[in-house]
Amino acid sequence: MTVTLSLRARLFGPVCQLLLQPVLAKPAEQMRPQLDAIARLITRIPRGTTISPTMLGARPAEMLTPAKLESDTVIYYLHGGAYLGGSPRSHRGMLAHFAKAAGCKVIALDYRLAPEDPYPAPLEDAVAGYKALLAQGIPASKIVIAGDSAGGNLSIVTAIALRDGGLPAPAGLVLLSPWTDLSSSGRSMGSRAERDRILTVLGISKAAEVFANGRKLTDPLLSPLFADLKGLPKMLIQVGDDEVLLDDSTRFAAAARKAGVDVTLDVKPKLWHVWQILAGWMPEADDAVEEMGAFVRAVV
Repeated sequence: MTVTLSLRARLFGPVCQLLLQPVLAKPAEQMRPQLDAIARLITRIPRGTTISPTMLGARPAEMLTPAKLESDTVIYYLHGGAYLGGSPRSHRGMLAHFAKAAGCKVIALDYRLAPEDPYPAPLEDAVAGYKALLAQGIPASKIVIAGDSAGGNLSIVTAIALRDGGLPAPAGLVLLSPWTDLSSSGRSMGSRAERDRILTVLGISKAAEVFANGRKLTDPLLSPLFADLKGLPKMLIQVGDDEVLLDDSTRFAAAARKAGVDVTLDVKPKLWHVWQILAGWMPEADDAVEEMGAFVRAVV
C-alpha cells in the first residue's frame, strides 16, 4: 500500500533535519538550550491547558492539565534527548496535546542528565518520582508511564526496577521510538541510516558511551532489549519506518510478546524519530497523539 504524507509532513521533514541534526551533534551544554529554543518555535498549546511547576521526589517537574479534565489518571512522562539533553520544556507542546487526548494530567520529570550524572542517576530519579506519585495517594492502576527515545528506554527500565523492587506496576507504558539497545546492533542502524532525518549512528553511539560510563552496553540495565520482560504492563509502541531505531522497537516488541506482555506495535511509514513532537502542526503527529490518548483511556 502506498502511503502519502501530508503536505505539512513533507515540509516539516526537511526542516526538522536542518534544525535538529546539527544541534544533536553538539556537546550537551550547547545542545540543551538550543533544543529548548527550537521547541519554543514549534510549541502549540491547546486552549485552556494549565502548565504549572511542581516537584516530584527531589526533582523538578511540570504538570500539564487539559481544559477538560475527564479522569484522575496521571501520565508520568520521561522525556527523550539521548540522556544528554531534553527537558519538560522541550516536550511541552506534545505533552499538552497528549493530556488533552487522554483527558488527564501529564507530569513530566526533569531527571538528571549525563555527562554530569550518567547511569544510574536518571533511573534513580524516575523510580523516586514514581514512588512520590504513589505517596500522593495515586494508585498504580491510575498511572501510565510514557517516554520517547531515551525516555522510552527510561520508561522500560523504570518498569523493570519497579517489578524487581516489589512495587505495584503502572497500568501501561507508552513508548515513542524507544532506545532499547545501546549497543546499536539492529539492522536498521545500517538500512535506515540514509533515511533518518534526526539521528545518526555516530551520535547515538557517542551518547551511549557517555551515558553508560564504562558499563557494558548490552547490560540489561542499560539495554532493556536484553532484559527479562516478564510481568511488564501493556505497551503501546510507535516508531517511524525511516529511523535507525526502528529495530529497537520491532525487536523489543517481539521480545516482550515472547515474555507474555501485551504489546501494540505501530510502525508509521515514511515518518522520522519522534515526529509526535509536532502535535498541533502536522496531522500525522496529531493522529499519533490521539492513538496514545486512546491507549491511556483503555488501559486504566
